[in-house]
Amino acid sequence: MKTTLIAGLILGTAVCVPALADTQFRARRANRNDIPIGRGQCDIRLQVDNQVEVTVRGDTVLIHNVAGRDAYDDGNTECNAPLPDYPPANFNFEVKEQRGDIRLLQEPNRRNGFAAVVAIRDSSGGQGRYHFRLSWDMRPADARGDDRPRPGPPGFAWNNTLNFRGNGRGVATMNGFEQRLQDVNIDIDRGGRVLVVFRGERRGRDLSFTGHIVGREEGRLRADVSSEDGRMRGPMQISVGDRDNVNSITFQGGDGRDRMRLTWDRR
Repeated sequence: MKTTLIAGLILGTAVCVPALADTQFRARRANRNDIPIGRGQCDIRLQVDNQVEVTVRGDTVLIHNVAGRDAYDDGNTECNAPLPDYPPANFNFEVKEQRGDIRLLQEPNRRNGFAAVVAIRDSSGGQGRYHFRLSWDMRPADARGDDRPRPGPPGFAWNNTLNFRGNGRGVATMNGFEQRLQDVNIDIDRGGRVLVVFRGERRGRDLSFTGHIVGREEGRLRADVSSEDGRMRGPMQISVGDRDNVNSITFQGGDGRDRMRLTWDRR
């Protein structure tokens, strides 16, 4: 009788204690235009009952429930790019919404598999909404591996630039005269300033443009640029592909009197 009573108490206790389970899901792809060019960003939005530990690796979110009911994604977790598999430059953790305590336990590093680990403790009862943001430079500092000083437009920040390159051919036409173009190199800094340099067919005939990125849509960038001498001003359309390749570029601009038309394609 005594044994049966004890067994019943144990069974009753087991039934009353909810089973805690880990939750794993992938963040959806962010299609927003307000994320700075060259920055990766993940917005993690969760509903948390008591205490959890959240691990973000790549674009996968793992929630380990320590206490309380299982936490879950509120449906709006998104990343414009996965966390990289190397130490990200200028990594930042920012709390956007909270009800209890939230803090960053670990930044991405080699020991933890380049994951960000965040602890949340909510003691207010019921589900509370939490939103934190991870952001980083998509490329390590000086990703081109070139420490030599390079010329550039005033105010252009060489550290942490986003770089695209293309092997191809093009032509710039102005007032009936043509300039043949070969390979192109594009640098975009964290502020959205862009430097586009076409190598001329003849030595010493490079053609450069500087300006700002004003829009992007998937693999297409739109920029307002001007030529190196400041005369030719207008919009530039840039198509980029995987592995940071440039596919095509078009430009039309002028100074009110002269006009330039430029087309370039990858080959």
